[in-house]
Amino acid sequence: MRVTVCELPNEPAALAAAWNGLCEHTARQRSELVLLPEFAFADAVWQSEAFDDARWLHAAQSCRAWLERLPELDVDFVVGTRPVTREGYHFNEGFIWTRRQQCLPLRRKYFMPDEPGGWESHWFTRGDAMFPRYTADSLSFGLNICSEIWSLETYSAYASMGIHVVMCPRATEAATAAKWRAAGIVAAVRAGAFCVSSNRVHPGSFGGMGWIIGPDGDVLALTSADSPFSTVDIDPGVAEAARSTYPRYALAETATAAAWNRASRRRK
Repeated sequence: MRVTVCELPNEPAALAAAWNGLCEHTARQRSELVLLPEFAFADAVWQSEAFDDARWLHAAQSCRAWLERLPELDVDFVVGTRPVTREGYHFNEGFIWTRRQQCLPLRRKYFMPDEPGGWESHWFTRGDAMFPRYTADSLSFGLNICSEIWSLETYSAYASMGIHVVMCPRATEAATAAKWRAAGIVAAVRAGAFCVSSNRVHPGSFGGMGWIIGPDGDVLALTSADSPFSTVDIDPGVAEAARSTYPRYALAETATAAAWNRASRRRK
């Protein structure tokens, strides 16, 4: 499957121009799936400490309007996150858009920062602690929303579930780019899967740099200010083969032995 990652600004005029460029890129590259940055079409409300109903409503309305434009990408699937309100609770919710079914909800962000510039716990209710397996045609994937890329325990679970891609939409700073990319490499190697990530970009806050990383940690693509979109043909068979190689097979055997030992202790 041909997968596209990107870095997108959120200032309206800049986003409109970048969107046109992304649409041109997906058409030229014959992309099949696009991963958007975290909260790609909404204001970064979490940069303010106090929750504001008007700002939340504006973010939700802006996102809904942009989601109507996803067909312009002319791809089969789009994955991203959006603001949603359910029974009075506010969430950062993953979604997958398809040509046939439009937007379908995925899991909601669970691990969130709570500090200056990242007051997410003031804006969002904690979502789903579980990290399920999703599919887009023959491609299976897990969704780790931004900070959740540091949830290292999810990668062994992904390996056992046989996922092909760890998807990580982000809103992260340029100053911390190196450590985020390092986390992406760990995700790919431990899960035996590709790791793909798209990021917001804005001077003084968000640093861009989307990536596609192979199951053995090789960086296949990086976006930049000069090249904000990148597409790689992801072969699920490569991930399936990687899971039988080191270090995955060694860790799988360790996990199996640990489970056997726990069961043995319970029988005694």
